[in-house]
Amino acid sequence: MNNAKKLLALVVAVVMCLALAAPAMAAEEPLDFEAIDAMEYDEASDAVYNYNLGDFYSVYESGREEVTDIGLRYALMAQAEAKLMESAVMVPTTTRGGMYAMSHVATRTIPTVLWGSDASRYHQAIVANELIKSEDQDAMKAQWAELAGHDGVEYEQFVKDYLAEHGYTLNDTYATAYSSDPVTWDVLATSRAADSEAIINTFDGLVEYDVLNKLQPALAESWEASEDADGHPTYTFHIREGVKWVDYQGREIADVTADDWVAGLQHMCDSMGGLEYLLDGIVVNFSEYINGEITDFSQVGVKAEDEHTLVYTLTGPCPYFETMLTYSIFAPMCRSYYESQGGVFGQEEYTNAAADPSYQYGIDPTHIAYCGPYLVTNNTANTKITFEANPTYWNADAINCKSITWTFNDGTDPTRTYEEAKTGVVVGCSFTTNTLPLAREEKPEGEDETYYDLYSYVSSTEATSFMGFYNLNRQAFANLADDTVGVSSQTEEDAARTRVAMNNQHFRLAISMGFDRASYNAASNGEELKLNSLRNTYTPGNFVTLPNEATIEINGESKTYPAGTFYGQIMQDQIDADGVKLKVWDTELLSSDGFDGWYSPENAKEELAIAVEELAAQGVEVSAENPIQLDLPFPGSVQVYADRANAWKQSVEASLDGAVIVNVVDVVDYDGWNGCGYDTNVGSEANYDMYDDSGWGPDYGDPQTYLDTFLPQYSGYMAKCIGVY
Repeated sequence: MNNAKKLLALVVAVVMCLALAAPAMAAEEPLDFEAIDAMEYDEASDAVYNYNLGDFYSVYESGREEVTDIGLRYALMAQAEAKLMESAVMVPTTTRGGMYAMSHVATRTIPTVLWGSDASRYHQAIVANELIKSEDQDAMKAQWAELAGHDGVEYEQFVKDYLAEHGYTLNDTYATAYSSDPVTWDVLATSRAADSEAIINTFDGLVEYDVLNKLQPALAESWEASEDADGHPTYTFHIREGVKWVDYQGREIADVTADDWVAGLQHMCDSMGGLEYLLDGIVVNFSEYINGEITDFSQVGVKAEDEHTLVYTLTGPCPYFETMLTYSIFAPMCRSYYESQGGVFGQEEYTNAAADPSYQYGIDPTHIAYCGPYLVTNNTANTKITFEANPTYWNADAINCKSITWTFNDGTDPTRTYEEAKTGVVVGCSFTTNTLPLAREEKPEGEDETYYDLYSYVSSTEATSFMGFYNLNRQAFANLADDTVGVSSQTEEDAARTRVAMNNQHFRLAISMGFDRASYNAASNGEELKLNSLRNTYTPGNFVTLPNEATIEINGESKTYPAGTFYGQIMQDQIDADGVKLKVWDTELLSSDGFDGWYSPENAKEELAIAVEELAAQGVEVSAENPIQLDLPFPGSVQVYADRANAWKQSVEASLDGAVIVNVVDVVDYDGWNGCGYDTNVGSEANYDMYDDSGWGPDYGDPQTYLDTFLPQYSGYMAKCIGVY
């Protein structure tokens, strides 16, 4: 993303608040695309955003500004997300999990907290040489629930004893597959999950969630919250003494000190890797530094009072601050090592240095410092990444896995992970449409029952929400990196008509309601489990509950929600009050997952009828004789994605009686698919009308972690997915 454009967000914030005050979906006049095409790109993005997401923005700002009454905060955010869902700028598709699986890993021995980075830390995992039977997984899971509130070491010991008593032997290697190499090993200069999921195992943070999801000391032995003389909230961390930084060969570099977090935060600000927005307005003078109003980082609210005392000073109350501490934005960085690799501090200085060949920091795992449980001993592109135990690690006795092995798998062999899981080459697998029949037929040597009968369980769903995005202001009709890939067959007239239609709320609702998401999901999960991992919202409806009673206005009527009310329930009440026929919360399941609350050909036709009338007034005919063309890219080399794309195409076209044609555009492979959207930096580079290769997982324990991604003016990381900013 263009840094200058991102910084502009802070300058125009007040202007945007005023510009977005009017509810977008109540707007009487549609967008004038001749006028928009005459605007600068940022101004055009403002206009498109305001028109389509003004309702969401105005409600969300009121919730985001509420920092003392947390119940009211969550209730207002749920209302805002209701508006986001109603806008249909995207359609929820799936989450991870909810599939039949088998594993060598004992259940719940990796943190399952829904935010931050700790779910990618594998040192606590307890791995058996043998596949673990489903009845044993169930027994351990039941004990996990019984121990809620205890320290994780109790559960770990229970698991080890249980496995030994039931004839299992332990393996000290966690072996898994991966499909995308890290492009940088500088965790503070990236927002890519493929980068951070690898690097997270090379360092420790201030705190860490244990396997019972309880926050525990890590490199901070203790901490406390208070206020400074000016009334600002402060958090003081007491850094563990005697911890060492080492290089990739385990040679000592320096002691870990409080200054490492000061250096790390400044480097994150200087590099502008895409996650700095998370602390915008939270830490004193953080925003002023990243937007260039101040250049002296010592004025920012992070201080090393001495070698082992670290203090953060906040601008005001931040109800989720402690839940942010396990995310990569709070990673320490060894100042002296960074400087030895050509690193410098200061935004302009960093930009210049990073362009110089002498700058080596983070270019590969031999050019970073380590203070975590593992060192990277092999990093071969598209082949393997190997992590071995750090011999100087401060908490070495607590490591259950002495090594981690990542083996590259591009997905072209649909049975490979299944076969490797059977023999322990990888620690486990989910059963797909290709492998579930095999698991139901094949029997392990010496067993009378099949792999499915012995070992299958339904994996838990996760907090990551995958979405189908709609491009509201498409500018690219071939991939940026290679203009021979993803080439659209649309004429200029087709593209112009599509853009007008895509900026009609009822049209977007029609294609969303006409999308049989269960059939789409069945392509990868099979018919039996096609509903399990369906998600109906962006923020999971059970992500938070109200900690206290809250009263809000829903379309002019006052409604009081008691403490314990689920976020999803409030979202559903607002959608119902607005008369939009979507189901996003199930009161029996207490979940926004596991059902399809969007798909309804009948409702799709109703929405299309409204859209047809409104679009006709704009001079755009929509009919089976003159359909709207929508491009949907997919990697044809991977059968499951081809099947999903065709399921999307067939259901939309059938639901809308041919008034919409979905062009499935074969971009050959992952690289081509990623190039259409996932790897793009700004909305103008997005090469699609519909796209399903992206999603969002939470960074901390507040709905803001999802909803902030749709803020305007480059503040919202996912806004580019709908073709703006």
